[in-house]
Amino acid sequence: MTQTLRAAPLNSLPVQFRIPDGWEGRFQIVRANANLDTLVASIESGFWSSGIIQQGTLYQYIDEPDGSTTTWEYSQVAFSLSSDEWRQENIINQSAEFYASQRTKIS
Repeated sequence: MTQTLRAAPLNSLPVQFRIPDGWEGRFQIVRANANLDTLVASIESGFWSSGIIQQGTLYQYIDEPDGSTTTWEYSQVAFSLSSDEWRQENIINQSAEFYASQRTKIS
């Protein structure tokens, strides 16, 4: 993602810059265990006990058509989690949204 900045100097033509502005994403999973809930609870607990919002690292692995794998690392990731309504004997879908300050190609 980029952010557009523009300047209109009095002594030259207008200029435009595009600067990095972090990365956002969303993914959905079917809840099979408490792992994602535990992660979010840990982040929340850290905030309430010390006033610090923990950030993490997220890795994305992409299987390319030629058989290779591309790996991206997202750093300084902040998560939010939402879930379907909890019901007994039902599939629960969870959506995780994230914002990352930077994306780096690993391989």
